[in-house]
Amino acid sequence: MSVWLPSQGSLWGRRMGDVEPEKTGKILTEFLRFYEDQYGVALFNSMRHEIEGTGLPQAQLLWRKVPLEERIIFSGNLFQYQEDNKKWRNRFSLVPHNYGLVLYENKVAYERQIPPRAVINSAGYKILTSLDQYLELVGNSLPGTTPKSGSAPILKCPTQFPLILWHPSARHYYFCMMTEAEQDKWQAVLQDCVRHCNNGIPEDSKVEGPAFTDAIRMYRQSKELYGTWEMLCGNEVQILSNLVMEELGPELKAELIPRLKGKPQERQRQWIQISDAVYRMVYEQAKARFEAVLSKLQLARPAMEAVIRTDMDQIITSKEHLASKIRASILPKAEVCVRNHVQPYIPSILEALMVPTSQGFTEVRDVFFKEVTDMNLNVINEGGIDKLGEYMEKLSQLAYHPLKMHSCYEKMEPLRLDGLQQRFDVSSMSVFKQRAQIHMREQMDNAVYTFETLLHQELGKGPTKEELCKSIQRILERVLKKYDYDSSTVRKRFFREALLQITIPFLLKKLAPTCKSELSRFQELIFEDFARFILVENTYEEVVLQTVMKDILQAVKEAAVQRKHNLYRDSVVMHNSDPNLHLLAEGVPIDWGEEYGDSGAGGGDPGAQEAAPLSEKRRRAKQVVSVVQDEDAGLPFEAAPEPPSPSSPDSVTELRGLLTRDLQAESPPLAGPLLNGAPVQESPQPGLAPEATSPPASPLRQLPSEKLVGLEPPKPSDQETGEQVSSPGSRPPIHTTTEDSAGVQTEF
Repeated sequence: MSVWLPSQGSLWGRRMGDVEPEKTGKILTEFLRFYEDQYGVALFNSMRHEIEGTGLPQAQLLWRKVPLEERIIFSGNLFQYQEDNKKWRNRFSLVPHNYGLVLYENKVAYERQIPPRAVINSAGYKILTSLDQYLELVGNSLPGTTPKSGSAPILKCPTQFPLILWHPSARHYYFCMMTEAEQDKWQAVLQDCVRHCNNGIPEDSKVEGPAFTDAIRMYRQSKELYGTWEMLCGNEVQILSNLVMEELGPELKAELIPRLKGKPQERQRQWIQISDAVYRMVYEQAKARFEAVLSKLQLARPAMEAVIRTDMDQIITSKEHLASKIRASILPKAEVCVRNHVQPYIPSILEALMVPTSQGFTEVRDVFFKEVTDMNLNVINEGGIDKLGEYMEKLSQLAYHPLKMHSCYEKMEPLRLDGLQQRFDVSSMSVFKQRAQIHMREQMDNAVYTFETLLHQELGKGPTKEELCKSIQRILERVLKKYDYDSSTVRKRFFREALLQITIPFLLKKLAPTCKSELSRFQELIFEDFARFILVENTYEEVVLQTVMKDILQAVKEAAVQRKHNLYRDSVVMHNSDPNLHLLAEGVPIDWGEEYGDSGAGGGDPGAQEAAPLSEKRRRAKQVVSVVQDEDAGLPFEAAPEPPSPSSPDSVTELRGLLTRDLQAESPPLAGPLLNGAPVQESPQPGLAPEATSPPASPLRQLPSEKLVGLEPPKPSDQETGEQVSSPGSRPPIHTTTEDSAGVQTEF
């Protein structure tokens, strides 16, 4: 490989010259052969699944068929380091619903719809909160360039609260805040961005997605790289670029490091710029090649589907015959390997997974209970249904609120396998942490959406204020029972999948020296017409999986019987417990702001609304998509300290105590309104709807005592539960954007 290097003193990023494409092209060609092979297998498996089904337990909670769009996750100001002039600049930053971090020159530029300076897709990035962490990673990535003690580092931060986005190959991004509170807030937001962008292959991709991930695994195993891969992050092109850079990186370092000049800090800076430039070129080449192959496969798909439909039974029979022959050959060796090297460690691995995961799902339950209870109190405070639309708009986006969900996500951070992590060649636990966190977000959103749907149905009956309070509590209890069942099902499936991800690569690596050489002789058992849908290597892996699967299923089953982590037994099945509920989800998505907000049920001439200027409609739309409120007026570095939040119960225990006290005749009034956990805005911004004020008396004093029964969250039946503290957040209306961040970092 030859790389043109600019003369010393010029910007490395100005022009990298021509990187010979042979090495990149060779890697892509080899991988894409694996992908074409796996595409036919994935297509057959998908069609077989549609016919045979899986018999999985029916979910009790509803899920959104129309996702929430045009919402803002966060917006605010932060300092960004400009590498071209080595200065820090204040930027207005926005995280839209696609989780791409958008950087504008300032807020005026955003409001005038001036193109942003950058759109950052954070897949594969790590978020660092100290310069020491960053300098250590930079030093490790480029040996021999560590500056001497006391010398100036590669980067100086003007405050003690940096946030750095680090990538092993792509450009790094440097930000800083003025306070630790702002740093924590932005860290939670950016972690959400990384988590979402890492999960870049669509869940509903039943053919292309599995074909791609299986091809990645098969390709790396052909290079004798087993175990989890930390850079399986982002969409297909990003992952493929990471795969190329995994092989290209060492060659680049060997060729270029001796040619770098200057002090250690300057050489580090040069290498970061070179690596980013190469990564961008690799990305463009990978994108073109992958899209070309994918288009070819999609054109061939109808003919492949026709063959599968016609010969489905014969293909299944042929595959089962092949599996029986492979099983007879390798089963004794596989069973011995499982018994000696895997089976004794399954309970320890499962326990390490179960503790933080179950704590996280318990926290999701408690946060959901607290938010609904706060909303109920606020509805009573504000005089019934008039404010319901406003509060339900906020509640509907709870699962996407980085600060309120943070207490759930952070439960996964202690996940460790200790010595077992090295034994089973698990390079990083981040894969499992992020997968569990995504499940938490999905279950929270399912619980919220089910609550929305049931409440919307109840509102059709025209309830009074007292009836509404009772209905909210009754629906809350109903949803919590469904959540308990679904969360148990999701966790058990997650545990099984994680155990397989940990143990199967280990088994394949152990068995490879004695079993893999024998596989070629089984190729003759596959009919030529079916060779696109049956592969010896895949069938061999399925046989290995079956040898350990029974031990994994037994371990998870025993954990459920012990009821240690609030898991339902497998014998507890809730089939069609609420048969009419799923019919409700078939309707039009609920727009709480329109139906029950100030511009909805509260009145207004529909004709006048239709005649409103487009700019006015856009302004109103911006106000209902806000998820997180940046409380500070003006820049966060110039704002006065936040006013203390009115006394709001911060845990389930405190809520119970509050409700118990209100049952007494001489209950003292609440200190202020509980605006779904948000602080009161003393001076609303121009153009924004002001927050409602609190009546002088506690809402619960206005209700009969029998109405308060059931405000304590119902316990999961036949399970043990714990209490977790959740932190309230806040969120005012802010602007939205529709910038696309599907690619790598885009500079404007």
